[in-house]
Amino acid sequence: MTLPMPSTTTPNHASWVGLPRIKGSSESLQMALLTTSMIGLDFCWGTEMTYATPYLLSLGLSKSRLSLVWIAGPLSGLVMQPVIGMVSDKSTLRWGRRRPFMVVGTVMVVVCLLVLGWTQEVVGLFGLERESRRKAAIAVAVVDIYVLDFVINIAQSTCRALVVDALPIEKQQLGSAWVSRMSGVGKLLMYGLGALDLKALTGNFLGDSQFKKVCLIAAIAMAVAQGTTCWAVSERVYVANTYVSQLWRKVDHELTEDHSKGGGNSESMLQIVRQIFTTTLHAPERINAICMVQFWAWIGWFPFLFYGSTWVGEIYLRHEAPNATGDALTNVGRIGSTAFIVFAIICFAASIVLPWLVQSPDEDNGYTPRPPENLHTVLSTLKKSKPTLLTAWMLANLIFAASMIFAPFVRSVGFATVVIALCGIPYAVGNWAPGTFLGVEVNKMSSTLPLANSMNGGTYRRLSNDSIEMNTPPSPHSSQRSSPRTLHLRHASNASIVDNTSTGELSGIYLGILNIYTTLPQFVGTAISWVVFSILEPGKSPELATEAPVEEHHGTDGVSGIAVCLFIGAISALVAAWATRWLKLAG
Repeated sequence: MTLPMPSTTTPNHASWVGLPRIKGSSESLQMALLTTSMIGLDFCWGTEMTYATPYLLSLGLSKSRLSLVWIAGPLSGLVMQPVIGMVSDKSTLRWGRRRPFMVVGTVMVVVCLLVLGWTQEVVGLFGLERESRRKAAIAVAVVDIYVLDFVINIAQSTCRALVVDALPIEKQQLGSAWVSRMSGVGKLLMYGLGALDLKALTGNFLGDSQFKKVCLIAAIAMAVAQGTTCWAVSERVYVANTYVSQLWRKVDHELTEDHSKGGGNSESMLQIVRQIFTTTLHAPERINAICMVQFWAWIGWFPFLFYGSTWVGEIYLRHEAPNATGDALTNVGRIGSTAFIVFAIICFAASIVLPWLVQSPDEDNGYTPRPPENLHTVLSTLKKSKPTLLTAWMLANLIFAASMIFAPFVRSVGFATVVIALCGIPYAVGNWAPGTFLGVEVNKMSSTLPLANSMNGGTYRRLSNDSIEMNTPPSPHSSQRSSPRTLHLRHASNASIVDNTSTGELSGIYLGILNIYTTLPQFVGTAISWVVFSILEPGKSPELATEAPVEEHHGTDGVSGIAVCLFIGAISALVAAWATRWLKLAG
């Protein structure tokens, strides 16, 4: 689609060009295309979380040092997501604010995944002796994981912001539910793939080991999923900074006014960091409350996601098959993936069903997810007893805590699988609830800004129960016409804007702030796991580090270090459940 450029811009008008739209003949298809990018992200995260831990252990890295490697995840999220969110908020690229960053991030992720899978071959090019090659492989793999975590956050932050940008307030819960659904699809496909014996199925095609094959397939999945969303979504182009500058003044008068006095559009990295820091400190009360629940919840989710599959695999090797033959890395990956397949199935099912059973934060406006007709009668009878999304979030944290509290006592793969599977429900809600609440708050901020009432034009009309269109006077420079079946927003530069308009000017920075509260607890989790592993399992893994000297291995008697980390995470989840009351009081 060619975007027409305005002939003039004035300092008193926001200037947006183009017709934002999502391809597809139905709302369900549009939502699927908008959120397909999440499948690729979960392929990448799933590959890293399932295979990278046992892979590094197999190279001879100790668990205590491994815990320091995984600081890459929170560090990258803490730095990249708010920075990329803020930069993309103010981007004037002709392809849109979010998609160019998605493309760049995707290309870099693909390269990093291929380097990770073929680390030993890359190191082998330098002709090192065996022990030096092993140490060099560890160094290259660790550096590559750090780079991978940084670049995947470029794509992830803009993918989520694109969903908030594209949807009006009453569709934010539906959009978040679809994000959770697609995340579930990605997990299901990735863990299903990891549970298969790919070497037996494909031989040396796509690589000569299970790990290489999974890395390559994840790279392909990332490229296809991100490319699909970029193809299906057309963004409007932001070409003037007046409107967003006014929005930033509402967030932080002093910094934005100082910058406006300086003139120009360019900002130094120091100014960006200052703006993020100030915005975080002065975020609205409800956004702060959302972030605090997220903070405590993610102290629990960190060890679950990064060590959960390895924990299941170690139970298999220690208690059920201590004399198992074959590649230990493949065994741990496959056993762990099998347990997480059940988790992914439950997570996916919950992400589909729960939005029908839970009240939307804006249900008073009459907008709710529509279930299939054959369930409409049953669900209508339950309408009065439907829990709020806030209540569902609280219960989800309690379910997670009740599951992980058993971790130190598990001695069988079957029991471990049940414990892991039960966490599918709270994970689905945890993916869905914070994004919904934040999306509603961000769009309320945009739509209630006085300047917006004098600078943008349009009203909504309801096309059907499944589609909403924003009507504005067409630009005299544009011949584009919208289809009544396309969910989109079209903005003019005059008239007035209604309260339920979704403009999402600040979605990037506030999603970045939410991610800060998702990543900070991971630093806490890293510190906890380092202490636990240093005390309980200070040496190298006897199950995986077969090339390391036996005297350097840690013992396997006593409680598992990973299980203790999961138990501590359960306690944190209880605090998260209690913290939901802060959001209720902030309302």
